[in-house]
Amino acid sequence: MSMKIVAGVDWSDEAFAAVEQISFLYKPDEVALVHGVDLGLFQYPIVAQAANLQGYDEFRRALLEAGREATARCRAVLPGDIPSVRMLCEMHHPASFILDTAAAMKADLIVTGTHDRSRVTEVFTGSVSHHVLLHATQPTLVVKGKAVPVSRVLLAVEGHDDAVRLQRWLNAHPFIHPVALTVLSVVPALNLVDPNLVVGFQSWSEDAKRHAEILVRKTADALAGPHFTVTTDVRMGDPVRSVCEAAAGYDLLIVGSHGRAGVDRFLLGSVSHGIVHRAGCSVLVVRSQS
Repeated sequence: MSMKIVAGVDWSDEAFAAVEQISFLYKPDEVALVHGVDLGLFQYPIVAQAANLQGYDEFRRALLEAGREATARCRAVLPGDIPSVRMLCEMHHPASFILDTAAAMKADLIVTGTHDRSRVTEVFTGSVSHHVLLHATQPTLVVKGKAVPVSRVLLAVEGHDDAVRLQRWLNAHPFIHPVALTVLSVVPALNLVDPNLVVGFQSWSEDAKRHAEILVRKTADALAGPHFTVTTDVRMGDPVRSVCEAAAGYDLLIVGSHGRAGVDRFLLGSVSHGIVHRAGCSVLVVRSQS
């Protein structure tokens, strides 16, 4: 099955790491390296003229040329045997350019880099990666830190539909090398106020844990094969904290996202969103629409 990838690039080390990470994971048939130059209102010549900005044209050309150099440098990071690599640089809001390109080429995956592996909201919120993650309809890989070979992968599943969707995507887009995959399900812990509910909670908790064990076992059976050596894990606790703690020592974390129409497609405060913020490794978010 062919694979098309859009990667957002700039001059940052994080962007180069994101592009390099592609070569550790997949052998795509088509890659678009996208760089948007955003001058805000001053990208429009009439505004620049009204503001009497001297050297506007030269400045604009210099930024575009720097963007083209960045995409060329990222191209050098990719393997030379990819059938099609396009380098796109335009005056455009960076995140919107990535999203528009992904939609136009019907990409299977968007790849972006982000800053510090472990420092979270203050770095990530408001960034290009955050904007892409918020509005993309395609699966999105957020690469944290340096590119690394991937041999250990954690797959966090929330329920049957989520597990089936993730399983299908992984089978349709296998990694280039076999990996050790752990299928994880977290049973949320409830904060009890009324002691009279303890008995009912214990019964619910036991049932929920049994269902989670069945879920991860079925998912593991469905994925077991030449691409994945699969183990399972079931935990109880806060889903975001538990998944991020479980991901320690893994090279990649994969989660699902329950997509919605419009700007609420990827909800702030959702489990998936919290995991992307807090995880110490790169995170692949697979959309419910895919």
